[in-house]
Amino acid sequence: MSAAKLSSREQASTLFRAGVAAADPYLAVKNLLKTEDTLLHIGSAQTGYRSGTWHDIHLIAFGKAACAMADAVQESIPEPWLIGKGIIVTTYDNVDVVENCHVFGAGHPLPDASGLHAAKTIAKRLSNTRPGELVLVLVSGGGSALLPYPAGNIRLADKIATTQLLLACGATINQINCVRKHLSRLKGGGLAKMAAPADLHALILSDVLDNDLSAIASGPTIADDTSFADAIAILHSYNIWQQVPPNVQMHLQQGLQGLHAETPKSGDPVFQHTGHTLVGSNASSVDAVLDSANSLGYQAQLYSKQLCGEARSVAEQLVQRATMLSTGLTQPTVLIAGGETTVTLKGNGKGGRNQEMALAFALAAEEQGLNCPWTFLSGGTDGRDGPTDAAGGVVDNHTLQRIRDSALDPAAMLNDNNAYPALKAANDLLLCGATGTNVADLQILLLHPNE
Repeated sequence: MSAAKLSSREQASTLFRAGVAAADPYLAVKNLLKTEDTLLHIGSAQTGYRSGTWHDIHLIAFGKAACAMADAVQESIPEPWLIGKGIIVTTYDNVDVVENCHVFGAGHPLPDASGLHAAKTIAKRLSNTRPGELVLVLVSGGGSALLPYPAGNIRLADKIATTQLLLACGATINQINCVRKHLSRLKGGGLAKMAAPADLHALILSDVLDNDLSAIASGPTIADDTSFADAIAILHSYNIWQQVPPNVQMHLQQGLQGLHAETPKSGDPVFQHTGHTLVGSNASSVDAVLDSANSLGYQAQLYSKQLCGEARSVAEQLVQRATMLSTGLTQPTVLIAGGETTVTLKGNGKGGRNQEMALAFALAAEEQGLNCPWTFLSGGTDGRDGPTDAAGGVVDNHTLQRIRDSALDPAAMLNDNNAYPALKAANDLLLCGATGTNVADLQILLLHPNE
């Protein structure tokens, strides 16, 4: 179908859906599991294979895509090879029925008591593993919040408070994960340590930009080369150390003094029987959007596969690039990016990084005089942006006028981190519901020549 047969907003949504579809967690896992007589083969010619005669397999899945990934396992591995019921932990809006599995709903982006109960259930299962068994772990984005199991004397409330501070100060996901790893029994290789002496293999759907496996869900099956000292330095660098609960401060300081064991590092014997396969990523979704844009008749250009930074600043930079392209524009053009921006909360409003970026883009486009017809979509591939029911926003040349026609000031609302009601007033929220996958965010900017 050509671009002319769809409205600009429909085109943007079509491209976004193509990116989400490319991260289909069911197909990603299904394509990597094969059985042959008594052998289980994990992987592909591209990723490499790991094979074994594992007929006692523990299934553990956590993250926003956990149910779909577990479905693929249930259909690919003979039921007699699976020990007991699988354990699945996912967000409440992604909970689904999975055959022969216990499915737990848990809190995200802030952990809750249900997640703690699920984490303890996993830990209890892993305490009974034996040599020759396989722990098959399915990991997807959101796992950090979904599996809270505080270390030492840290309470769940302490961990929630610390997470809230990190989310509000603008810390990067890697920085947040570094701190969380050192407050947890499962993160930063802790799950792999618990699974020994069994073999372990993790199928991982990436929601981080560089596919750093130690960052996805805070790397529960991956060696962690950060330290207690790093975690303390991060909290000091954002000037939130004094606001962190005393139990957290004490645990980190005791860890620095060697009173608590560090997370297992590269070369630790616990990882000798551990393997991993990356099953999908944001980069793959960006490539799918590029292909789909070409099929719609656009001149498709990659803006970035590593989009990061403060959402407002990134939006302003994207407008600058668009303004340059708009001069002498002769054919429909699309700029495509993938990544994960951050927001430093200074107001008391409602929204998320994608909504903030969309509203900031509209304001910057007006200020910088981007005068060709344009449509900009910024959305989370999981269908959720911050603590809202929207995946992000879809804005265009007329967004600000629609907001002002509703007697609202878009600039003031952006300054209050209040993008959600602003975009809602303009009917510019991206609403698609939970997608069952999560490979970070996609940004799609459509530019059309002036008639």
